[in-house]
Amino acid sequence: MEIRTRKIYCYGGLLFLVLTGWAQISPAQGQGTTEATAPAADRLFQAGSAAFEAGDLVAAHSAFARLVRLVPRVAAAHSAYGAVLLAQGNASAAVIELSEARRLDPKDASAAVHLGMAYHALHQDVKALVAFKAAFALSGIALAPEEAVQAASVLAGAGDTSGAQALLEAAVAGSPNDATLLDSLGVILAQRHQYAEAQQLFRQAVSSDPNLSSAHAHLGSALLIMGDHSTALEELETATKLGDTSSSTLTELTRALIRAGRDAEAVTMGRRALSAAPDSIEAKYALALALQSSGQVKEALPLFAEVVAQRPNAAEALTNYGLALVQTGHAKDAMRVYERALAAGGSTPTLRENMGVAYLQENDIDHAIEQFQLGLKAEPESAQLHYDLGLAYKLKDDVEAATRELVHAEELDPQLPDPPYTLGVLEMQQGHFAEACRQLERAVALQASNGEAWSVLGSVYKQSGDADRAASALRRAIELLPAQPSPHITLAAVLADSGDKEGAAKERKIAADLSRAAVGHQRAQFALESGRALLQQGKIDEALVQLQTAVAAEPSLDGAHLALSEALQRAGRTAESRAELNKVGH
Repeated sequence: MEIRTRKIYCYGGLLFLVLTGWAQISPAQGQGTTEATAPAADRLFQAGSAAFEAGDLVAAHSAFARLVRLVPRVAAAHSAYGAVLLAQGNASAAVIELSEARRLDPKDASAAVHLGMAYHALHQDVKALVAFKAAFALSGIALAPEEAVQAASVLAGAGDTSGAQALLEAAVAGSPNDATLLDSLGVILAQRHQYAEAQQLFRQAVSSDPNLSSAHAHLGSALLIMGDHSTALEELETATKLGDTSSSTLTELTRALIRAGRDAEAVTMGRRALSAAPDSIEAKYALALALQSSGQVKEALPLFAEVVAQRPNAAEALTNYGLALVQTGHAKDAMRVYERALAAGGSTPTLRENMGVAYLQENDIDHAIEQFQLGLKAEPESAQLHYDLGLAYKLKDDVEAATRELVHAEELDPQLPDPPYTLGVLEMQQGHFAEACRQLERAVALQASNGEAWSVLGSVYKQSGDADRAASALRRAIELLPAQPSPHITLAAVLADSGDKEGAAKERKIAADLSRAAVGHQRAQFALESGRALLQQGKIDEALVQLQTAVAAEPSLDGAHLALSEALQRAGRTAESRAELNKVGH
């Protein structure tokens, strides 16, 4: 979290110091004025000051430029001219004038602060820090709010957050209702992990200025860290509505949308965040998480890879990258990533769970059980880990241990739909149909979209002799799993037993068609992947054979037509390539 500063400078708060410095000049002091030049110098200074206060920077520039030429050895003249140059956005020229003012009068606090501002505008924050510290060492310095914010930004950027906090606390004491100061002080406290105190300051800032978008954004970020996800989402959305389209705010909003389960919106927002700052590692990570949460895991993989390449010791990112690899069927690669996460100090229950799932994917059940048990040592009341352990025991055919863990998971989290589903399957396999029905009915009540659970429930009803309920459950499974042949096969058996031969024949035909389609799809996918690999190797003729096989096996597969079009184009068969491209989407 960084302090956000405004582009427009306002140095009226320090004009008093310049005036004071000018008022102390007299010919007798030998500071570059004479009895002949003093009246003219005074008139120029007063004219420049009046124009400065009125916001007429052009007139102020003209007056102070003439003043510097008239009295080149007067620090206050250079200080005033430097302030105007800085206000006009000419930081380079301002540095020259303000440095001269500091040389002529090392006690000129105005010149020191303005010089710090000028260096900050030029992104030379080491020099800015030196200038600010010199100013703070002088007595009587009083910064305007915008100046205090920028000075604190430089201090914080140099790692001096305690100095930045003290500076802003003093500024807030002088202007307790200034929203920008409150917001900036909150940022410093957040950087020091004092989130409760920070969010209170952000709330005060929002109360003082409801249209200050940065305060809403910072409040949302703090609340997100503190776990108040719904309020965080509201604040971050308010910030964007007020015009804050910075990558950092859009990134935080992406995270909040993921927490809210609004995955499609999170992906859209994550893309906007990355578009606003294509090199932002935070934006890349947030988008990767959004894609993973929305099921677009393949697209998330390269983003995760970029994140961990730049942050090789980020245990959380490594853990999520490993999960993405498991989700895409690359368990062996995931294990190497998980080992890196462990080495980075990421031995969390989540990591242990993910490692166990990776081992299950590799059919290494014993190591999976070991990982789940390690996770439970750290978090013994985790319903998900007990479920995972129960599932592993089930795969090992240890029914007693599996049942024990699954029942415990169900007790720990009665709203978790997986334990009753798996328990229902276990009970069915043992012939305990009444208990199987009870568990499966719970599973579909908790997750009505679970087509597999409806299908198994239909089978249990059939074996229990309840044909009507079996048919109803199986038809619900078919709605949810339109490409699966098994519910049709079971429904055909139920209808045949009920004397509906015509209905049974219809269901068997549908099942047969779906089975052929599934085989064709598998064949097409294999040929497509093979063709793409050959195309990457430059083996055009061999690729054409595989890609034509894929198109023949599944004519509606757009990816196969696209790949075949590319292969034909590379083979010089332009007309055929164009014709193949026209088949996409048809």
